[in-house]
Amino acid sequence: MTVGPRGPVLLQDYYLHEKLSHFNRERIPERVVHAKGSGAFGKFTVTGDITKYTKAKLFSKVGNECRVFVRFSTVGGEKGSADTERDPRGFAVKFYTEEGNWDLVGNNTPVFFIKDPKKFPDFIHTQKRDPKTNLKSATMKWDYWSLNPESLHQVMILMSDRGTPDGYRKMNGYGSHAFSMINKNNERIWVKFHFKTLQGNKTLNAKQAGELKGKNPDYAQQDLIGAIAKGDSPKWSLNIQVMTDEQAKQFKWNPFDVTKIWPHSDFPLMEIGIMELNEIPANYHADVEQSAFAPAHVVDGIGLSPDKMLQGRILAYPDAHRYRLGANYEQIPVNRAVCPVHNYQRDGMMRVDGNSGDSPNYFPNSFDNIMADEKYKEPSQKLDSNTADTFNRNENDDDHYTQPGNLFRKVMTDEEKANTISNIVEEMSGIDGEKREEIIQRQLEHFYKADNEMALSIAKGLNFDFKK
Repeated sequence: MTVGPRGPVLLQDYYLHEKLSHFNRERIPERVVHAKGSGAFGKFTVTGDITKYTKAKLFSKVGNECRVFVRFSTVGGEKGSADTERDPRGFAVKFYTEEGNWDLVGNNTPVFFIKDPKKFPDFIHTQKRDPKTNLKSATMKWDYWSLNPESLHQVMILMSDRGTPDGYRKMNGYGSHAFSMINKNNERIWVKFHFKTLQGNKTLNAKQAGELKGKNPDYAQQDLIGAIAKGDSPKWSLNIQVMTDEQAKQFKWNPFDVTKIWPHSDFPLMEIGIMELNEIPANYHADVEQSAFAPAHVVDGIGLSPDKMLQGRILAYPDAHRYRLGANYEQIPVNRAVCPVHNYQRDGMMRVDGNSGDSPNYFPNSFDNIMADEKYKEPSQKLDSNTADTFNRNENDDDHYTQPGNLFRKVMTDEEKANTISNIVEEMSGIDGEKREEIIQRQLEHFYKADNEMALSIAKGLNFDFKK
């Protein structure tokens, strides 16, 4: 609405204001980590009887099914970054069970860089952009890793071709942390979750990944939705490792240390279900961008563990969602449970479900009969100590080298070893500045403790005078 055909727009052109005002507000805050992602709906089917381990209704009989939503992602990059960056991949699964939502939130690796949640913000800062140059910095990354040798196991995986998976369909997923299961007799065991891809675990080498970054930065997204669209629904088998409390006490390392694995030879995988993704979300923003996962979301019969990183995540994840999506993020359809939910939470931005009408917002009260159900109470857990001590650790906690060394020597093929060394040399070549030699020397010392020949090969590739 203008003053004549060439005149200015009138203030009363409300439709113009509506369109521009909404446009200015279409973006929500980007995830601090896992910003670039893909997602799909599907189903999970129970194939293994684990009723002796858990009372979760989902696993009450073989053949039970529930709907799932899965979000895959890169970790360190921004929303517009390439899908084939050398980076861990997020692997988050939301099970819509009859008892509520169970979120299994992990990565495509069985371990992580750190085991202390206080370190997480610092670690992520090193994977982002330099505050001065606003560029990614190899110096920041390797400086941090070299000062935190617990990162070596994950660094070895990241620097291998596993650091550049061939899309999302052809990679495994892991809960990474130890969790717990509780059966009908209130007996607890410890578990680790593994999703094994049934498409074959495939990776890209550095050259292939680099070419795809330029040719098709959305490669993994295109591969996932393309396969589902033509009816080639990707599938994964869900497996668990089981450890008793007594085994946990006798384990060589702290079994709740997320930088270490449970050897399959001692704790073999047991298949418990099949997950299939068969539905592309109708709207990316509504479902993929607004999906919110949290390790705190468990159901009766599945619980947490003393893993320190897990303990940090059960606080941080819901807090991040409240920042991005608002206090009522769990009412967004993709996050909403399929079973009735009763609580005394009211009000807040975007409360659009009736706000529980005229029911009371306090407990206890005289107007409803909602009471705590004792059957949901978890059994008590005996702690090893009643002393708060920053340095109270398992005596083998500082062995950061045995498992990375075994990974290199016993698991990797000769080609994988060569590619890993080449990738490390390429990445470490970017270290610069006055601390360059100090950082390289320190990191090579960690590699040397894991495997002598590997460290010497890396030093040779860097043309660096390594002092053993």
